[in-house]
This record gives sequence, structure tokens and C-alpha cells, in this order.
Amino acid sequence: MKKIGILFGRENTYPQAFVDRINSKSPSGIVAEAVRIDKVQQAAPTEYAVIVDRISQDVPFYRAYLKNAAISGTAVINNPFWWSADEKFFNNALAEKVGVPVPKTVILPSFEHPEDTSDMSFRNLGYPLDWQGMFEYIGFPAFMKPFAGGGWKNVYKVHNSEEMFATHRETGRLVMMFQEAIDFDAYFRCYCIGGKYVRIMHYEPRNPHHLRYVANHQVSAEMLATIEDYVIRLNQALGYDFNTVEFATRDGVPYAIDFCNPAPDADRNSVGEENFEWVVETSANYAIERALAHKDGHDNLTWGSYLKGATLGNLPAVPAAPEAPKAKAAPKARKASTKK
Repeated sequence: MKKIGILFGRENTYPQAFVDRINSKSPSGIVAEAVRIDKVQQAAPTEYAVIVDRISQDVPFYRAYLKNAAISGTAVINNPFWWSADEKFFNNALAEKVGVPVPKTVILPSFEHPEDTSDMSFRNLGYPLDWQGMFEYIGFPAFMKPFAGGGWKNVYKVHNSEEMFATHRETGRLVMMFQEAIDFDAYFRCYCIGGKYVRIMHYEPRNPHHLRYVANHQVSAEMLATIEDYVIRLNQALGYDFNTVEFATRDGVPYAIDFCNPAPDADRNSVGEENFEWVVETSANYAIERALAHKDGHDNLTWGSYLKGATLGNLPAVPAAPEAPKAKAAPKARKASTKK
């Protein structure tokens, strides 16, 4: 019997629905349950062929457990080694390499020294930094946001250099990105599961949280096809099995805004019933797919094309991106989500 486990924290609606959906399908030789941990012994295999990780970003003990499980053959969704190494600034750099438009971005050293460092730790850092060059490259208004982490925590919109410097002082030891603001005419949040299954959700981040998925952007089928292509490019390059990508469209160009979300919101009460049904069904089917493909004692993780290419000495070349479609009104109103 192969077990599929889900490791989760405070979320309530998705984990049990995921377990119930797999078990309701009665796949031969496969059962799903909530992960139970009572001992973690080095190099010892777990009882799970597949584990879906929804919480280790907040619990280091769980991340260590998952790495130990992975090295012993468990297929962990998402790859805990890559998740530990990844961050948003690298995401943007990789997006450029695979031909996906992103906002102009620079990274800033933390305003306060990291713990156990001093001025001498920064003798390689130019002083002053080329602030004027950064301002000319990024422009205003702009956003400041942490280069790692999730959600909308510590995100600031700044309108001039004075606001930027004042905000930087408030961020303490956080390493921040300074990023071009995209004045968008449409916004989308896209689930991607298995690097191939995509659901494009119309989204409005300026609405109150409970109304953000109540949106109806009038865009062409060509625009949606381009977004789907970009979602797949990014997730296959990064190697994420379960992720969301956010796009803001400006002048007919979809810009990837945030695509380091390996434990994305999947709560019925926020994403809505149709989106919830899609993610439960698709993730359940994908977990079964991974359990069927599981090989005892082998590496069953997903590794992105960037890492696989790097091991062979082949860094990604920038491909020619398809010509961005011009945004135009659809012939008829679309629903708040686009099924795939």
C-alpha cells in the first residue's frame, strides 16, 4: 500500500478535502492521510510515497523532516531542497532568462547589519551605493518588498527618493527588493500543478481580501494563452509541483509579479468554490500520478530545468518571447475564473 500524506498547519478546508478526494477515488494500492510524525531518524525512510507540504516554510523542524524523507525516497511536493534555496530576486532573474517579462528590479542590502556582523563585514560593498542609477532604472512610483518570504508582509509603495530612504530605514535587517510599479489594467493569479496543469483566476488585489477573486477582466484569448505559456515556463524552470504565479498586464504585456508561492492559498473561503474544486481535484489526481510513478529507494523529487541544466554546464539562454498581444475587450463577459 502506497501512502500519500499532507503536512499542514492552520488551514482547514483544503487538507481534509484533498485527503477525502483521493480516498473517494479508491486508487488501487493507494491511500491518503494527514502526515503523522512521532520520530525522525537520520536516513530512515518514511511510510509515505508522496507528501504534499503546506507548512514547512514556517516550521524548520518540518523542513528538516522533509529533506530526510526526500533523501530516503519520498516524493515531496514541493522539492524541499529547492524551496530552501529559492527566493524572489532569483525568481526574477530566472524569469528574464526564460523569456518571461518581469518588472525592473534591484536588490538592496539590509539597512541594519545582520546579526554577528560589523562594518568590516561589508568592505566589498560600495559606499555610497549608486542610488541615482537605481532611481533612473526603476523610476517612481515603485515598490519595496522583501526578497524572500510570502504574502503582503513588509510591502511598501514609495513615490520618491525621500520615501524610499525613509522606508528602507524601517525595514531593519530585511533584505529588500526595489521594484518598478506596474500600473496594471488587469491582474491574474494562476495555479500551476505538476508544471503542466494551469488555472487562470481573474484577481483584483486592490479589492478587500474577501473580494479579490470577484473580478472580470476583459482580455483576449491570445493574452490568456500567453499567460498560460509563461506560467508553465516559470514552473518548469523552477521545478515547482504546486505554485501560483501572479501577472499584471500593462499595454498588452503580462508581467510576472510574484511566482515564489510554493504553499499558495487554497482555502475555499478565499479562492471561491469553483477554484477550490479545481485545485482539490487537480492536486489529488497529480498526487496519485506521483504515487504511481514512485520508485522505492530512488530520488522521486522534481528538479527544475534550471538546476538540471546547471549540472550539465548549460545555463538557460534567453529565448525569443512571443509577441505580446494587445489587450482588447472579449466578445462576451467572462466568468470570474477560466477553467482549464
